[in-house]
Amino acid sequence: MRRTRNAKIVATLGPASTSPEVIDALFEAGADVFRLNFSHGSHADHKQRLDTIRAVERDRGRPIGVLLDLQGPKLRIGTFADGPIQLAAEASFRLDLDASVAGTASRVSLPHPEIFAALQEGTELLLDDGKIRLRVERCGKDFAETTVVNGGTLSDRKGVNVPGVVLPLSAMTEKDRRDLDFGLTLGVDWIALSFVQRPEDILEIKDIVKDRAGIVAKLEKPAAIQSLEAIVAEADAVMVARGDLGVEMPAELVPSLQKQILRACRKAGKPVIVATQMLESMIASPVPTRAEASDVATAVYDGADAVMLSAESASGQYPVEAVRMMNSIISRTESDPLYHDAIQASHTPPRAEAADAIGLAVRHVAGLLKSPATVAYTSSGYSALRMARERPEVPILGMTPRMATARRLALAWGVHAVLCHEVVDVVEMTELASQTVRKEGFGAAGDSIVISAGLPFAVAGTTNLLRIAQVQ
Repeated sequence: MRRTRNAKIVATLGPASTSPEVIDALFEAGADVFRLNFSHGSHADHKQRLDTIRAVERDRGRPIGVLLDLQGPKLRIGTFADGPIQLAAEASFRLDLDASVAGTASRVSLPHPEIFAALQEGTELLLDDGKIRLRVERCGKDFAETTVVNGGTLSDRKGVNVPGVVLPLSAMTEKDRRDLDFGLTLGVDWIALSFVQRPEDILEIKDIVKDRAGIVAKLEKPAAIQSLEAIVAEADAVMVARGDLGVEMPAELVPSLQKQILRACRKAGKPVIVATQMLESMIASPVPTRAEASDVATAVYDGADAVMLSAESASGQYPVEAVRMMNSIISRTESDPLYHDAIQASHTPPRAEAADAIGLAVRHVAGLLKSPATVAYTSSGYSALRMARERPEVPILGMTPRMATARRLALAWGVHAVLCHEVVDVVEMTELASQTVRKEGFGAAGDSIVISAGLPFAVAGTTNLLRIAQVQ
């Protein structure tokens, strides 16, 4: 099976998509990577879903990526004694550390000392996904006296956001560490780290994971945007998590931030996922709104490596239809004659190093020779990613002897990953590439193909070879 599009689809699994039949149908409809959201469900639930994914992978004969999404340090208020309260604009409201006393109409506990440590007069707090806004008038190490700026109904354990403030806390909670350890034993391919604030957050998790999985930095906080290039440099991939980003920043800034993040990732050659509310109405409707279809298409025009479905495929009424619709939108967008013009308009100059020079040359040579495909022979995936950075007009076959690499490449733009045996010399590599192009249905005898690789073989990050060959 091969996809006829470049941008990939990430589908979240949940109560609506747990059975083997549905997961297989999601893959058939177009899902390339499955997301396991550890904010919900038990370890047993996630293991069952991963086992099913691997069974589908064996039956279909195609590498499938699995993304474990850590919950992260979700900050929440405490509970109220008499149910939800009403906060009126200009009213006074107190937050403090005393979780032993239930909340009232004038105060509630906020059991996060790290928040109080970062507050100062004038700081604004957002509650319940930004629906309620408070301004700090006076604060200390264990309390904050605030004025209500935007009021409304407030109920138990609603989330708290502190926009524009770098909070002195790790991006991983104890729950995240347990989930991470469990996921690594299962053999997931990608780990998504929530609420990244600084590059040190990525270094912290990479020190634990080593090379057992790729790290996806979820950009949800303004502080992350301020350190964008440094975070992109440390991460293996990036997710534009527009939900929380839109809570902590004005909604009108999110589209331009999305483009800024995509451009930074394209420049670095790192896969980037656009996520949140892409086909939101399909949770309860078999068709999306026109605005949602346009939203997906915009991400594709901008060169996103992948677009993601959350509740649409995890708990919605039409999970398979949502994936099928996203697949259709991507395919139609990429068939637009203006698509490649848009992709190339966002191209940034390559770095002055061998891998980028090879990637750039492959794109030009393949275009000149009208090649049906390019081939990146790669152990770590590096050659394929440097080629994908250039967004060639023909498919990229990412040939690798490592299943872990093949699964990670399921997230990369335009890459059709193929598991192969280890080669020992350039002649064997060329013959194997020729055979694979024919076997996978990308070309026929007599076609010219362009191959990139690194010498010596089996050494990561050594892309230094370009070879033109004729399919035998």
